[in-house]
Order: sequence, then C-alpha cells, then structure tokens
Amino acid sequence: MNVTLSVDEQLVARARKKAEALGKSLNQLIRDYLESIAGSDDAERSIEELQRLSGRGHSRGWRFNRDEIHERS
Repeated sequence: MNVTLSVDEQLVARARKKAEALGKSLNQLIRDYLESIAGSDDAERSIEELQRLSGRGHSRGWRFNRDEIHERS
C-alpha cells in the first residue's frame, strides 16, 4: 500500500541520512518503525521472540511469597 505523508523537507533529509547510516532506505526505516509499533501478525515470529525473551533471569533461590509481597510496613 502506498501512503502519502506531509513532512518537513529538513526532517526528511535528516531521516534519509539516518537511514543511510543504518544501511537502509528511508522507506525500509519507516516500514520497520510501523511494524515495531503495530506488531506483527506472524505467529511463528512471535513465538520465537517469546522464547528468546523467556527464562532470562535467575531467582537465586528466591520464591514468590504472596504474603511477603503484600506486607505493609
């Protein structure tokens, strides 16, 4: 789908330089941004991302205790 935007010329020039520094076109940079804020419908990719982020911490033996969590000082 093609989308028309009204954008300041200086902003476009700065964005093009940023895209070039990243090795991307301005179009790709905008697509990547839109995908990051809108999310993806790719279930397999979402599962991979969940697996990548899961299990990264270490509790060092600490266990969740509901009473301690809600204890008031």
